[in-house]
Amino acid sequence: QTLAAMDSMLQVLVCSTGTVDTLELQNILQILLPFTDSELAAVQERAVARIARLANFITYPLLQVSPCTAQAAVLRHQHSNTHRFVMLGRLVGHLTLCCTCKDKGTRHEAAEALCHLHTFLLQQRSKRGRDGLGGPQAWAAKTTLLGEREPDPTCLPATFMKYLQPSDKVDSILIAIKSLRASSAYTIRVAAHMVDVLVADPAFPPGQVLNMVWAIYNNLPSIKAAVAINSLERALLVLVRKQPSKTVVSLLQCSPTCTRVAMSMWKAMLSEPQAAEKVLRELLSGLMNQSQRKTSTSARGNPRVISLAAARTTSEILLQCTCLREVEAIFPQLFLALLFQVSFSTELTVQEVRIFWKEQQQDLLTPVRSVVQSMRVLLCSMGFESQALAVEAQGGWDALLCTQTHLMGVRIMAREMTKTPRALLSTIFCHLAEVLTVEEPTWEMIAMVFLVEMLDCTSLSEELDRALEIFPMYLQSQCLGMPSLVLRGILRLTERPDTARKTLVLLPYVMEQLQGAENDASAVALPVLGNMLRLLEGKMLSLTALALAKKLWPLFNDESSTVRELSIRLFQNTVGLVVGAEKKKMKKELWDSLLPLLFHLHDQDESVAKASQEALSSAGQFLKWRQLAQLGGTEQAWRIRESLLARNRSRAKEYLRQSRSYLQSPQELLRWEAVRFI
Repeated sequence: QTLAAMDSMLQVLVCSTGTVDTLELQNILQILLPFTDSELAAVQERAVARIARLANFITYPLLQVSPCTAQAAVLRHQHSNTHRFVMLGRLVGHLTLCCTCKDKGTRHEAAEALCHLHTFLLQQRSKRGRDGLGGPQAWAAKTTLLGEREPDPTCLPATFMKYLQPSDKVDSILIAIKSLRASSAYTIRVAAHMVDVLVADPAFPPGQVLNMVWAIYNNLPSIKAAVAINSLERALLVLVRKQPSKTVVSLLQCSPTCTRVAMSMWKAMLSEPQAAEKVLRELLSGLMNQSQRKTSTSARGNPRVISLAAARTTSEILLQCTCLREVEAIFPQLFLALLFQVSFSTELTVQEVRIFWKEQQQDLLTPVRSVVQSMRVLLCSMGFESQALAVEAQGGWDALLCTQTHLMGVRIMAREMTKTPRALLSTIFCHLAEVLTVEEPTWEMIAMVFLVEMLDCTSLSEELDRALEIFPMYLQSQCLGMPSLVLRGILRLTERPDTARKTLVLLPYVMEQLQGAENDASAVALPVLGNMLRLLEGKMLSLTALALAKKLWPLFNDESSTVRELSIRLFQNTVGLVVGAEKKKMKKELWDSLLPLLFHLHDQDESVAKASQEALSSAGQFLKWRQLAQLGGTEQAWRIRESLLARNRSRAKEYLRQSRSYLQSPQELLRWEAVRFI
């Protein structure tokens, strides 16, 4: 009587507004469903029975509310569409598994509930159902698989498939995965079948993949039955085939340090060649996703943590010596992706590091050491043990571990990799060039260092054109040290007979570096320009020499003695290269340069002083000024300065401006000479 009264009360609650309130129905089911998992058979049976009575109640188009709770009345069902029946997946999952219970009463009630639930779903989809077909008649007319009171539970998932939304199917899958831990072999077999049937649906929601992967990861340690483990392995393969990116990232989030449980899941996902290829490419994508900007509110969803997790997982996969053929296919990209991590792994926050390592606190590897270890394992797995040993002999691995020396480690690594077969070398170079087509602060410096080291490799030829295409962008980079690094690469190309002339397309960009903010860039740009001048001919040579002379003499007072000497010597070379109309214009540049050159005869750096004397001698010859051309030393310099105004008084203001600039010189002798001239 108590249970009957409870059934009546629940029915009134569901139809309290004169229609079936779907939201209220779901609230009631939400409370009842946990009891269907009760270890007490009586409690489980009662909960399932209540659900069966409610399911039966909502299938009839004409209902009479119990007279004990309200006046007798006939109510027409008008099912509300305001709230979707979001409980359907969980309801089907729980009831299906209840059909495997040992208690006959529970099995009977679960079958009854499914029978009525199926009828209710038919009514929602069929006009005949809405017009009055219901109850057992609808069950018999609309289904064959559920024609018996206790249907075969293995048939139930397929029967309800067409009624379940993608999110409903996920709910059923999660219930089935949890039930794989059951003690009953029959329950496990049914749950495994549910997983197989439901996961096979092609319309799987990407947003739910993480929930399923988490469910497998959390429950797998407690699952012992072979049929259950095989079912989960098949499910993982299906997920990889349909949603490779979401599946791989989800497992990386579950276990950033690749625990034993995670490794067993990776093995399942790698058990088929096509799936293995997808998994490895997604791991590669994760490695390259090293954005400094977080795209997830969860620390585990931080791309930097995912990237390090991908590196650790890759290392563990390689140690298992599985799918080596698939690894070989992406080796160049994988190798570089691991190398790029060196530049950012030390920038992880304390929170990120704590999350990354909390699963294995006994693991003493820091994130950067983990990345370096992954690189070593990759090289050895692919047959490059000699390169790995050579890098170690030169201290390259240790250099990679330190922020201050990691670029040196990259150079060592690059030099050793140039000893690999040409086909691999070409692929690595082209991939580097492709990566550098888009500026990315995270890895651009490492990529450029590696690429520049490869420019000396004689087995590369046509590939070097790719470097010429990307160099202009990086010559204008704001990254500290990048312009000078690129200029060193160009210098190497100007010294190669097969590429020297091709570098002339970069001449305007290199000349811009003379006014750049980096002294190192100017110091490298000057010898590059010297090499390029030797490649020019005729009118182009004359015009370039004149344009270059205008940019050089302001560098005579640079703080770097190397820049001062190189700029003075290159200026001297340009003087003899102009012809025709450019000669007259060059005279003006020479007059502008004379006073700075005279001052630098007193430069504290002897090489600069000597270069200045030689440049003045060349200028004297060009200007046909015998006294200047025969300048013997600083003793005669004072007489030259005295005659400067006598020869061209109109330049008095310019000479005064130049002298004032030397009053700020760090060299005392130069300041004194400027004062004397003023």
